[in-house]
Parts: sequence; C-alpha cells; structure tokens
Amino acid sequence: MHVHPTQQQIEAIMALDQDQPVTMLNLLRFNEHAKTGLGCDGMTGREAYEEYGRRVAALDPPFKGTPIWLGDGVATVIGPEDEQWDQILLVKYDTASEFLSAVSRADYLEAAPARDAAIADSRLVMMHELHSAI
Repeated sequence: MHVHPTQQQIEAIMALDQDQPVTMLNLLRFNEHAKTGLGCDGMTGREAYEEYGRRVAALDPPFKGTPIWLGDGVATVIGPEDEQWDQILLVKYDTASEFLSAVSRADYLEAAPARDAAIADSRLVMMHELHSAI
C-alpha cells in the first residue's frame, strides 16, 4: 500500500523544474475505520480524511494548494480490478516548489496524521498541463 512518498520519489520531484505550475492527482482509498492513535479515533477513514481537510483549511497562513475538483470514485474502467478508488482530488499549485514547501510546513505536518489515519492506499501524481490541442 502507498501512503507516503519514498526518498527516491521526493528526489525525483526535486529534480524537476520547480518554477512550473503543477496539478496533483490524488487517488484515495480509505480505511474502513481510521487508524487509532492519530487524533481520529472512532472515525471512519472517510471521516478522518474530512478532518484532515478541515485541519489543512484552518492553517494560517493558508495552505497554498487550491482544490479544483473532488469526486467519488465510481468504477475503474481500464486498470486492475483491485484498484478501486473511493475519492479523487485534483489540487493546483502555482509551482512545484510551492507544493514541496506546502507539504513541508511544520503546521501542515501537525495536520497530516489525520491523513495517515484515513488512507489505506493512494496514488499521488504530479502533472504538468499541456498547452496543445488533443
């Protein structure tokens, strides 16, 4: 299961153009019950993720990422049958360095255990927008 990036993945992101805008694709599968001991005891995984969202929204100064799309996963049409996602989220950042700075903030790291309590498995894909016709 994938909840945190590896050191190799972090280094690969850091090697990218840090001044280019990015959108992060979040594919999320929730725990049935939130992991205990992370400030979300008694919650479902989905409720713990909502708590994570409230904690991040309350950060001061505000968290730099801008959610641009949120939806429930309905069905995987192409892909492994066991790779079903509960929720999909797109978050836009003005630059890749803004993303790295946002998720490295001390106050963000204090809010992050609610995400850990919530997530059974995830994918986080950094994307650059293409400026050509499909």
